[in-house]
This record gives sequence, C-alpha cells and structure tokens, in this order.
Amino acid sequence: MTSLSFGPRLRELRRAAGLTMEELAEASGVSGRAISDMERGRSRAPQARTLAALADALSLGAADRAALVELARSGRSESKAGRPRVGELPREVSDFVGREPELELLRRHAATASDRPTPVVVVHGQAGLGKTAFAVRAAGRLGDRFPDGTIFVDLRGTDATPMAVGEALRRLLRALTVDPRDIADDEVERASQLRAILRTRCCLLVLDNAAHEAQVRPLLPGAGAGMVLVTSRRALGGLEGVLRIGLTPLATAEAADLLRAIVRDASDRAADEEVASVARLCGNLPLALRIAGTRLASRPGWTMGHLAERLSDTDRRLANLAAGDLGVEPAFMLSYAHLSVSAKATFRRLAHVPGVDFAAPLAAVLIGTGAAPTRADVFAAEDHLDELVELGLLQSAGEVRYRFHDLIRLFAGERLRAEEPPEGRAATHRRMVDWLLETAIVAGRWFEPGFGAPPEDWHGLVALDTAEQAQVWLQVERDNWLEALRRAATAGAHQRVVDVAEAMVWYSDRTIDWGHWSEVYDLSRTAAARLPDRRRQITHLNYAAWATSTCEKRHEESAALAMDAYRLAGELGDLAEQSNALWYAGEAWSFAGNPVDALWAYCRAQELADAVDSHDRYVQIGIGLGRALNELGRFDEALNEFREVLREIDSRPVGPAPALVARMSARIHMARTLADARRWEAALDEASRALPLAVEFGGLSPIGQAHLTLGRAHAALGATDEARDHLTRAVTLLEEGKAIRAAIALARTELAALDR
Repeated sequence: MTSLSFGPRLRELRRAAGLTMEELAEASGVSGRAISDMERGRSRAPQARTLAALADALSLGAADRAALVELARSGRSESKAGRPRVGELPREVSDFVGREPELELLRRHAATASDRPTPVVVVHGQAGLGKTAFAVRAAGRLGDRFPDGTIFVDLRGTDATPMAVGEALRRLLRALTVDPRDIADDEVERASQLRAILRTRCCLLVLDNAAHEAQVRPLLPGAGAGMVLVTSRRALGGLEGVLRIGLTPLATAEAADLLRAIVRDASDRAADEEVASVARLCGNLPLALRIAGTRLASRPGWTMGHLAERLSDTDRRLANLAAGDLGVEPAFMLSYAHLSVSAKATFRRLAHVPGVDFAAPLAAVLIGTGAAPTRADVFAAEDHLDELVELGLLQSAGEVRYRFHDLIRLFAGERLRAEEPPEGRAATHRRMVDWLLETAIVAGRWFEPGFGAPPEDWHGLVALDTAEQAQVWLQVERDNWLEALRRAATAGAHQRVVDVAEAMVWYSDRTIDWGHWSEVYDLSRTAAARLPDRRRQITHLNYAAWATSTCEKRHEESAALAMDAYRLAGELGDLAEQSNALWYAGEAWSFAGNPVDALWAYCRAQELADAVDSHDRYVQIGIGLGRALNELGRFDEALNEFREVLREIDSRPVGPAPALVARMSARIHMARTLADARRWEAALDEASRALPLAVEFGGLSPIGQAHLTLGRAHAALGATDEARDHLTRAVTLLEEGKAIRAAIALARTELAALDR
C-alpha cells in the first residue's frame, strides 16, 4: 500500500494516466485550480462528488479508487489543530465577474509615489454587493506591488459589538510577526508600533467590514510605500485624504455572466431571457446571484426557467430583497431549503457560536442531542459544514475553521428562533457553554504543575495530546471560551467560573499580552466570593491582583487587592495565602517604584512561605527581596540574598521550571547589583553566566538585561566596541520585550554616553 498522502498520490495517478493537470480538469469537470490545490496539499479532503469525478477521469480500478477515497478520509481525520495563521486573505472566488473599471482605478492608485502618506482606499456600498470579494480580487492582482505581503482583518463592523480597535491593532501586529509579548498594552502605543513598522515595509492592508471612522483611523499607517484597502457599508466620510470607490449592483450583462459562470451546464441550456430574468429577480446583487446559482447548479434536474419561476414568488422576494441589510434572505432561504435535515439543524444552531469563527468539534456539540459526541459526530459535522460552504451559507476561514457572513449569521438566528422551541435553544446553548469550558479547563491544566496531560477517562473532540496542542486550542478558540465564561458567570455558574480561572493560572503567565486576563480573574473573584469556601475567595483575589499589575499595569490597585487577600487570609489563619498575597503586593509596589513597602512585603512573604514549605514561592520571593535591597542601595545585602536564592534552589525541592526562572533571575539581578556597585570585573563575570540561562528561558527582557550589564561592564573597563554591541542589543531587546521603563532608559543613556 502506498505511503503517500492524498495530494502526492493524486499527482502520481494523474502522471501514470499520462494526463496534464489541464487535461484532467477537462476530463473530470473539476477546475484546474482545485486540482492544483489538492496536489499541493492545500485542499486535503475533497467532496465525494469531486473524488468520483477524478476517479472516473483517471479510469481507476476498484482498488485504486477505494485507496484514494481512504487517503482523503484520513486527511480529514488527522489532528487539524496546527498553528493558527494570522491575517491571511480569504480564498478568492474563481468565477469573479466585472468590476474592471474599479480594479483599474485601484491599480493606478497603488502606483502612487511613496513620498507621501500611505494611500488609503475605501470601498463602500450596501450589503451583498461583494465588497469583500472585490477586495480579495484586488489584493490578488496587486500582490506583486507589495513585496512585504498582504494582511487581512475582518473588523466585524455589522456585529452588535464591532471588533475593538485594540484587538484589531493586536491582530495586525501579530500578522507582522511582532511577538505577542512585545505588543504594547496601551492602544495609542499599539497604533504607534504599527505605524513604525509599516514605515519601512511595503504591505497591503485589507481592513474588511469597518463599522465607522473611529474604528479605522488608528489602524492607518503614516508615510510608507504600502497601501490600505478598507471595505465598509458606509462611505466613512470622516476619513480625510482617501479615495472612495462606491460599488453598485452589477450591470445586467455582468450579472448574467456571473450566473452562467456559477451554473455552467445548466446555463448552457438556458435562454438569454431566462438568465436575465433570474439576474433581475436577484436585483443583480452578487451575493444573491451566487447563492441562487449554486442552488441551481446542485440540482441537475432544474432549469434556469424553473429557478426564475421560484424567484418570482413576489411575497417572498419583495418582502426580503427590498429589506435593506436583510435584502438577500430569499436567496438564503433557497439554499436553506436544499439542505438535508441534519445540515439545517447544524446551520441554525451555529447561530449560538459567540466568536468570529469555529471548527467542526463545536458544530458537533451543537447538533448533539445530549449524549456525549464522538469523533464520528465530528466527521458528520464536517460533512454538514462542507454542505453549507458549498451552498454559500458558510465561509471557510482557513483550512479547518469556518465563519458566517454577517447577514447569513442573522438569517441563521432567525431560522433558529422560528424552528426550535425556547427550551430546545436553551439546552443547546448550555451544551455549547459546558463543552467550551470543560475543554478550556482540560487544555489549561496542561500547564498546571499538579495536572498536565488530560486524564485517561477524558475523551474530548479535539486533540490535546501535547501542551502545544492545548495552547493552540486555547488561542484559536479564546473568543468562544471567553464568551462562554462570561455567560456562565451571568447564569450564576460560580463553581464552573472558578474552575476555569484556576486552570488558566500558569497558562496566563505565558500569554499576559492577551488583554483579557484581568476580566477572567475579575469574573472568578466575583464568583469565588459567592461560594462558601472563603479560601477560594482569597485565592482569586490574589489572581486578580496579579492580572491587575502584570497585565494591566495598575499597580496601586493591584496592591490594594493583594492586601485585601492578606487580611482575609489572616482571619482564616491561612499562611500560604498570606504569603502569596504579600508576594503579589510586593511585586506591585516594586513595579510602582516603592521599594520600601515592597521590601517589607517580600520579607514577611518569605517567612510565611518557609513556614508552610512553599519552596517554589520561597525562591521567587527571594529574587524580589534582592531587587528591593538593590533599589535601596544596600548592595551587599542584595548580593547575599541572590546567593542565598541560588543555594536554596539546590537544597529545596523546587520544580524544574521555577528553578530555571529563579536561577536565571538571581544571576541577572546579581550582575545588575554588582554593576550598580561598580564592581565591574565581577559584574562582567556574573552577566556572562546569566546570558545563557536567559537565552534558554527565551524571554526578550531577561536577555536584554544581561546584555545591558555586559555593556555597562565593558564600557567601564574600556572595551568600547564590545560595550556598544551589547548596549545596542540591550536597547532593542528591552524595548521589544516591554521591560520596565527604567531599564530601557538606562540602556539608552549608557549607549549615548559611549558616543559622547
């Protein structure tokens, strides 16, 4: 049996048959582009009809045909988690028609000289005009003009809550390969980061589905060689110095061409007047034409005249085609009527999904009946999703994820309310929330010291066999599980909210740039306060204190939360939580520039940690204690504290990960203290030991701190070239790693002193 995957095997069979890709396309009726995508592995699981057509064209025997089908099936059943990609264009439609004057106008505008503000184009018009398809088509034609790539972001302008500016900036920066840890917390600073990057890159930004000017303005570059293409239902008249292209319905001839391109065989037999009639009944609206044409193409027994007759139902057509944003509902209903019973249920219930996109496992949960879904249910859901995509009721959002067009999401919601009783909708909603939160707990616990891999009796619908898979799921589904957490909190599911938050503690340390950890731990703090376990309340006060300081930089507020936790823990006599609370308070005061209070908190926290054998926390607190002593100018005491930390790491049962962090931090701060004390030879030696540990840990800020001390030491010892190299690296790493401002300022000052 061949060991090839589906794509290479298809290529092998085509070549064995002596066919070029074009000849196979002609013989099978499958487009050459689709065949190319399959052979290159971009499309690994074609529909059954497509497989049958290819097998027939290749004259495959029963054994080869069955093997090819099995390869396609195995391609679908593989774990599809993968690493999420950011900012890729949606797939371009193969039968795009018209818009040549507008595309030519864009081409000329893209040739604008780069010694002026980046050109901005706003493509606007009513729903269903194909603004997104136009933007993707234009991006494909103009791609060669932008060597640094094209980035696509859906701003969700027609949602009840459009995408926040800060989130849009984060996605753009991630697409530009900015490390999540380096993305600024402040929205204004994020916008500045984006402008700074785009000043030196020639990129095309496609900002799709904008809500209003205020959402778009912070996303626009300053001067640069790139270009921005914005689509919106509005003209965005408040944006100055932009080119506006207003789309209108297709011309009659173009609408007919689009229908014929979609329908193919049926259109070849149709009279011109029948094609024109369908186009007219669809209002020459591209979205309506596409859905109606797909419906006809999937029913070989129908004719264009039959389709025109169905669309002539005035009550259905006029009541909807003339209804503004919901004007294409008749076309949606045509496609919906063609769905199988199970696909209809899938379509309706997908309206429950709270996030931008989703994958097949969530669809399998939604179409379930209460029993635990299985992998077979996921395969069935994939078939339903493929059916929805084929009929234009769903869009692919990458290889394994799906999303609704905004209007179709509304239509799905209407069908849900019309066809399912309130108690059924409520049960489906609860099932979705429960599954999202249960999976989030299992994924989050991969990073918790007391848990790790899922329990043996857990049989989830997604692959969580490794920590990497868990992290990917938490990231790509975070809009969904976060909204599920909010809904659980609203519903009073306090224990579930607390369980989710506790599963995220160590994972949150890896993703402090996300921007929602403060909300997560505010929800859990509120939930814990309503449970009878007061120790849980203290724990979640501490978590909220951490998020408020580390993620939100609200240090005084964080210290207040931590001290509330300290007082409550004192009332209960819980020494461990008292230690934790004082640790969080010390960190907040330290970051706020208050080493005196920080020193008191660290000293007391370390005493308590020692009393309860909290070894990991004990050595962490020692680092903070040494930092505070150094800030107070008590250098010898600080050095003794760091040396004590190194001894304690070896003598106490400290976990591997905490040990690495503590050992690295102790040496970095010991080197910094030696430099502050002007003991340059010792500082150079200690920083040289710290640098490999920082590189092993991988944090930009610690690496930058080591280079900063190396640069200071080399400068003091007269090695100017070495000093300049280390300090230049330090400035870059500390800025990218979002180190404390004092460290960045020191690195800049030392580098400037070399030049003087």
